[in-house]
Amino acid sequence: MDDIFIGGADGAAQSLLLKRANRHGLIAGATGTGKTVTLQILAQGFADAGVPVFVADVKGDLSGMAAAGSESAKLHPKLVSRAETIGLENYTYASAPCVFWDVFGSRGHPLRTTVSEMGPLLLSRMLDLNDTQEGVLNVAFQLAEDENLLLLDLKDLRSLLVHVSERRAELSQTYGNVAPASIGAIQRRLLVLTREGLENFFGEPALDLNDMMRTGTDGRGQVNIMDATRIIQNPTLYSTFLLWLLSELFEELPEIGDPDKPRLVFFFDEAHLLFDRAPRALLDKVEQTVKLIRSKGVGVYFVTQNPRDVPEPVLAQLGNRIQHALRAYTPNERRAVKAAADSFRPNPDFDTEDTITLLGVGEALVSTLDEKGRPSVVQRTLIRPPASRMGPLTDAERAEVISTSVIFGRYDTGLDRESAYESLERRTETRLREERESAEREAREDEREAAEKARNSRSSRSRRSRAPRRGSTGAMVTSVLRQSSTVLVRELVRGIFGSLRR
Repeated sequence: MDDIFIGGADGAAQSLLLKRANRHGLIAGATGTGKTVTLQILAQGFADAGVPVFVADVKGDLSGMAAAGSESAKLHPKLVSRAETIGLENYTYASAPCVFWDVFGSRGHPLRTTVSEMGPLLLSRMLDLNDTQEGVLNVAFQLAEDENLLLLDLKDLRSLLVHVSERRAELSQTYGNVAPASIGAIQRRLLVLTREGLENFFGEPALDLNDMMRTGTDGRGQVNIMDATRIIQNPTLYSTFLLWLLSELFEELPEIGDPDKPRLVFFFDEAHLLFDRAPRALLDKVEQTVKLIRSKGVGVYFVTQNPRDVPEPVLAQLGNRIQHALRAYTPNERRAVKAAADSFRPNPDFDTEDTITLLGVGEALVSTLDEKGRPSVVQRTLIRPPASRMGPLTDAERAEVISTSVIFGRYDTGLDRESAYESLERRTETRLREERESAEREAREDEREAAEKARNSRSSRSRRSRAPRRGSTGAMVTSVLRQSSTVLVRELVRGIFGSLRR
């Protein structure tokens, strides 16, 4: 298998070459025009070709890939008719080998990473920190590195922030200013993250990428479906998580150049969320990752409503494009349509800009890279019908897929080995014990000195009482000395009590 059949255009097949699939791609179009089905078709096509796939299931529909389509379904006649129209021979229903994942651990295998692996840049975006707060978080991470403190889960990070706060005067001289207000802001954001149920996302066992890059005994690639129906409610968390996963692939996979087919294809649905309000430093990292990750055999496909949702430097890296219909009711929408049309290699048989607005559901403009890596002339294409189910699995069906997975049980039970939290707790206990022992020693010393002074005072009074009586002047001197001694003892007692209070 050298290509993935996408659809038919005027009797000609439109396909995506596997050897050019790591040159990335774009699936764009307005809501309801067929983007999700196109994503489903490509994902199953890659899997059938032996390529593992990762996709985030934003609406829940993609879970249906784990089940074959049905002749009893309402859409069956239309799907068969579409297959005949585009010349798709031997159209049959089939499921894809799917593994379900879930950041919250309720609708799939738990998906975890450690705080250290997430890193301060992505964690700052996840927590929506400003530059000053991000700087303090960087100080905390650097301190953890310098003092060999292992950051695995959120309790490790919270404990580290308390430690930084206690030592902020000292750390400010070494790492730069550490503002108490910034530490407080970070702690509040961590509390929000915990209340949203994401505390279990940080910890161990952390994700092993090899568990996402499996092929079965039948040679088909594994389709990793992350349930995103809940996390998408927090767009920043959703996009940051996917960016973290992409960065992990970039960091861990070796260079292999241009393979005959990708090692993994990564679909980034609702891609506009990645770029909304993203700082320049983060955008630069995304651009760099997209440019370089293709040499590691990974193809990245952005799925969004409008090509203009993707920044130009990133958009320029997307060689394979499928454009569903766009609407042009406003001047801004018309400019978007023109920009989308200008990104294609023109077809003399039709006006690309007009055609984009006239496309029906399940129809798209398609341009893919040829053998020499050149974009093909854009073609108006009827997208092929899917082999797997169009629509979500039932809860019972999902549970069965999860329980029969090859990784069932591997991530279900969390681990809590010794890390920064335990190390800092032990340090605190040691410090408090030493302070308590020091205070007790000081108190005993003060008591001993006070007792000795008291004995000396009593001995002095006894000698004076045995001395012969003096005149009025001597009596006056004795009275003054007695008063001075009383004041001295009173001051000593206050000093001792103050020491004990400390």
